[in-house]
Amino acid sequence: WPSPFDFERQALLYTPRGLPPDPNDPSYTEAVVEAALPVLKASRGRAFLLFTSHRALRRAHELLKDRIEYPLLVQGTGSRSELLVRFRTLGNAVLLGAASFWEGVDVRGEALSVVLIDKLPFAPPEDPVLSARIEALRNEGGNPFMDYQLPQAVLQLKQGAGRLIRDEEDRGVLVLCDPRLYSKGYGRTVRASLPPMKQTRELADVQAFFARIPA
Repeated sequence: WPSPFDFERQALLYTPRGLPPDPNDPSYTEAVVEAALPVLKASRGRAFLLFTSHRALRRAHELLKDRIEYPLLVQGTGSRSELLVRFRTLGNAVLLGAASFWEGVDVRGEALSVVLIDKLPFAPPEDPVLSARIEALRNEGGNPFMDYQLPQAVLQLKQGAGRLIRDEEDRGVLVLCDPRLYSKGYGRTVRASLPPMKQTRELADVQAFFARIPA
């Protein structure tokens, strides 16, 4: 069935410039937070920041807790339902989440206007199930990355991105911080798998997007 949402009008995909080219760089989470700050200012909070690891989530909390004027909610400080009730009630909060916040979360209306994802959610290579599947695919003559790892990451990414637009009247910005979306050949495939929203790498476009929304 076609989507009831007009993504081109309702949403914007923003990939910040200036991030370390390797998401495994020790300074990567610091760069993600720096990229997030002007977006949060433009959106007046009202954001989910989703991370692919709890370590990155904890580091982002350390970096943000004294630098934003909006209520900061962090996964692990209450149940998921409690945090979501607080997020909806506050109306301008910033919620940091991982794992369970990537799917099954429905926040409609102006309380959620930004979803930021720190990097493409590739499964950790040390996962024993993943290792076994990669080995099996290799033995069958397949390409483990293109046949399994990339499709799984795209599926998870779409789940996280789907938190943004939940209603025909929702509007917001999806911030995908991973520079591989443009530096790697598979980045085009990833971007094409997302809803048909306008894409930009310019912060000014994000600021203009929110400037068109009445305070």
